[in-house]
Amino acid sequence: MRGILMDTVVRHEQARPGYPPGDLAIWIFILAELLVFAIFFAAYAFARSGQAELFNHYQATLNRDTALFNTLALLTSSYFVVRGVVAAREGNNALCARWLWAAVAMGGLFLVIKASEYADHFAAGVSLSSNTFYMFYLSLTFFHFMHVILGMVILAAVAVKAGRDGYSPDDHTGVETGASYWHMVDMVWLILFPLVYVMR
Repeated sequence: MRGILMDTVVRHEQARPGYPPGDLAIWIFILAELLVFAIFFAAYAFARSGQAELFNHYQATLNRDTALFNTLALLTSSYFVVRGVVAAREGNNALCARWLWAAVAMGGLFLVIKASEYADHFAAGVSLSSNTFYMFYLSLTFFHFMHVILGMVILAAVAVKAGRDGYSPDDHTGVETGASYWHMVDMVWLILFPLVYVMR
């Protein structure tokens, strides 16, 4: 009886996700990235406080509808990633891979929409040197744009491994590592979107 109880406890401990989830190295990287974004956001807020009228004027030239659609795309992608992690914990690698590829597709949708938005701005003559607002807007959003690309590469690598049955209920750290990074990318956008597109 005692042996059965101990075996149950061990299985429970193995199945329970670690905290923080994923590899510790990714969390060090995430914290470093968040620090960089925090400095960017603080600089934006400081510049805005001294040029509120300029920022409000040029902020009105941004397309909030496409930005909102991109927000929904990233939120949906995060849901797909969560489902992928759940599938990995349950040992269903095929389902995990499908959820992750769906998340990658939503990330791709985000990039296409954002690239189209950039194209419109560049066609109108907007550049980093146009004014302080556009300098921050282009710098912040493009920095995030590159993080989305990196996140997609990470998720794709994890999805490929899952498709090859590379994870198990006892060993799926890679899935949680990729998921942690992707959620960071989404969280940054949830701060960037209202800060740059909405707040006045």
